[in-house]
Amino acid sequence: MRFKKNQTFIMKRIIFLFALSLATVAMNAQTVEELKAEQAEKKAALSKLQGEVDALQGQIDAFPGWKLGSFGTVGASLSGFDRWYSNAAPSSSAGNIGISVNGFANLDREKFFWKNSGNINLSWVKLDDKNNPLDSPDFNESADVFSLSSLYGRKLNDKWAISGLGEYRTTLINNFNNPGYLDLGTGATWTPLQNLVVVIHPLNYNFIFSKAGSAYQSSLGAKIMADYTRSIGKVNFKTNLSAFQSYKGSNLSNWTWVNSFGYTLWKGIGLGFEFGLRNNKQETLNNALISNSLATFGNINNKLQSYWLFGLNFNL
Repeated sequence: MRFKKNQTFIMKRIIFLFALSLATVAMNAQTVEELKAEQAEKKAALSKLQGEVDALQGQIDAFPGWKLGSFGTVGASLSGFDRWYSNAAPSSSAGNIGISVNGFANLDREKFFWKNSGNINLSWVKLDDKNNPLDSPDFNESADVFSLSSLYGRKLNDKWAISGLGEYRTTLINNFNNPGYLDLGTGATWTPLQNLVVVIHPLNYNFIFSKAGSAYQSSLGAKIMADYTRSIGKVNFKTNLSAFQSYKGSNLSNWTWVNSFGYTLWKGIGLGFEFGLRNNKQETLNNALISNSLATFGNINNKLQSYWLFGLNFNL
């Protein structure tokens, strides 16, 4: 009899614990659902506040006056191998370091505007084969881009202005101002959107500075430049196309297109990507003459030039 009572007591305990477990699970499930619902409400409120912040920033950007800003990307990779025989150079060290910076300073008044921008992209690369005594252990430049532009315009209306543009492009690390490009011209500027500027200058002279004996020639032509720069929340974006069409022919024409992206993750630091494309037949010919003195515009292969950089992004 006593055994049966103990058995009954144990069964009641088991049933009680089981019921208690079910209740705990139900309460936890209810708590999780409540937390999820509260989280959804907070996210909705945050999204609404972010929209209001973006709208206020748009109103701030619309006010006339100086607007200053900059963002850039830093990328680096280093590696080392010692008797790693699957490599072509089993004992070697390699590295790649790059930096790009984009900045602008714009003034917008009722009757005129003055827009200034600059871009720098520098990178160095190293491949040191420890088994080759003739191999250089130093970093060598692989990308070298520097450009400045200044655009002044007298407004005819909200979309059009009579304008003058000065743009300078060269390299910084080696061969500074050899070549150096200086465009000076006048014409019209179209601003269909707040962050978009399109320059159309049918009267432009492309000055090219270089050492004697090079293939470069200055000429008169037309200048077209389009620039779109914008920040949306954590995203920074800039695209710039600069093209010169020489009236002497396509051999003296050139264009450069640079695109920069940045995404901020924490306190102005994030991920960035930049790539650039260029077509310049004079640069191709001048490079070909280094190894082939008989090179001409007619027998060179004018391939598209390009560069890219990916790494940490900073926003000021």
